[in-house]
Amino acid sequence: MGLIEEILVRPKLRQKLWAWWYPFFTRRVRAQGIDFLNYAFEEPAAVRLELTPADEPNRPNIQLYEQVRGDIMLTGRRVLEVSCGHGGGASYFARTYRPTEYVGLDLNPEAIRHCQARHQAEALRFQVGDAQRLPFADGSFDVVLNVEASHCYPDFPGFLDEVARVLKPGGRFGHADLRYRSGVEEWVTALVKHARLRLDEMRLINPEVVRGMELNTPRYEAMVKQALPRFLHGLALDFAGVKGSRLHRDAVSGEMSYRSCKLTRLA
Repeated sequence: MGLIEEILVRPKLRQKLWAWWYPFFTRRVRAQGIDFLNYAFEEPAAVRLELTPADEPNRPNIQLYEQVRGDIMLTGRRVLEVSCGHGGGASYFARTYRPTEYVGLDLNPEAIRHCQARHQAEALRFQVGDAQRLPFADGSFDVVLNVEASHCYPDFPGFLDEVARVLKPGGRFGHADLRYRSGVEEWVTALVKHARLRLDEMRLINPEVVRGMELNTPRYEAMVKQALPRFLHGLALDFAGVKGSRLHRDAVSGEMSYRSCKLTRLA
């Protein structure tokens, strides 16, 4: 078992590592303007998104956010993004679809400070909070989004309970994430069998994520080499999923499964 896989399948190790890694990473790369932390998505046959020049460098990452959104309407809705990272997806969605409110929540206080300083858009705000204990009243949101983050949570079924609690009846949940083989059954079962969430769609997107990883490889390699000490380069490049890394190879082989899902809150 490789280090990345071991971290993903061991909850206690996962919690300790992420609690150190993400604030450290934010402090090291904030000056480079790294607004997305996801592995990205590229579907050659898809209709090409119209992006502004400012958004164009983040096209592969934005395409993953659009894959997660799918048919979920954001305009005029109250939207919560759980684990918003550096806020690039939140900023793009708030500027593009004009929700009534868009809240970006993350446990990493360094990331939230980065988001608050960097991203300004109408109805967009950021706050520190725990995905396992969402700091919102029941039925507060029309939409909840969660992009490539739940593998960090110690209790995924408990997270789904919180999503169902803060969604209004009929509200939508857009979710994408990755699991190694040993964790796929538990993950999928939690999504399929939740009492208050109906699974509308589940799509395996490994090929598209692999293409996204490969598109982002030059940028991520430069980021890691510039921002991090040499002794961390190997580990960081693995986490970044650059071409040839362990995570990239596992996504290609199918040892690691990446899926995108849409769910609806039942009445």
